[in-house]
Amino acid sequence: MLDDNEAAGLTLEAVDIRLGDRRLIAISHSIAPGEVLTVMGPSGSGKSTLLSFIGGFLDPAFTARGGVCAAGVDLLALPPAERRAGILFQDPLLFPHMSVGANVAFAIPPDIGDRRERRRMAADILADMDLAGFDDRDPATLSGGQKARVALARVLVSRPRVLLLDEPFSKLDMALRVQMRSLVFGRARAARLPVILVTHDDADAEAAGDAVHRIVTDGGGNG
Repeated sequence: MLDDNEAAGLTLEAVDIRLGDRRLIAISHSIAPGEVLTVMGPSGSGKSTLLSFIGGFLDPAFTARGGVCAAGVDLLALPPAERRAGILFQDPLLFPHMSVGANVAFAIPPDIGDRRERRRMAADILADMDLAGFDDRDPATLSGGQKARVALARVLVSRPRVLLLDEPFSKLDMALRVQMRSLVFGRARAARLPVILVTHDDADAEAAGDAVHRIVTDGGGNG
């Protein structure tokens, strides 16, 4: 039986992901609210496939089995759009045809239908990210660090059940990397989000500070 932290967090139960006959991922782990599980492995080890499986967009070339439960909800029983798995990638992936504020407001759940309320929520979280007054800015005018903060704001306003980090610090310079690690992990803990970070950087794992799962591989795979 799950304790209260496990029930409110994220549980991976006998997750097994393969490419053909080769096993890439085999893991069972419970992540409490605000904790980070770091999954480490070299490029090509297949670590990003775990995030794809949880998010619901695993390439059909892979086969997977096991259970994924977040906040008492069976994620694998839901379509991807309903899993509420917030994802940060290496690139911020901001919509170039939208303003900064519109990028953030786009992720606000549809049950908040009032446009003024959505604009207010976007402005509030941008201000919380030290981006007050950036609502009407073109994303192309932002620095790399500012784009990363907008991407984080967009994920957080979506009310995610879990936060999935796909090497989001790898393209930042060293000073920004330290800053964004602190910001992302701090916000996740404050929001009591269970987090999975995939990385090949020991400094990321050290900053996360919690459990580490290392993938041993002979090469191949995807991610």
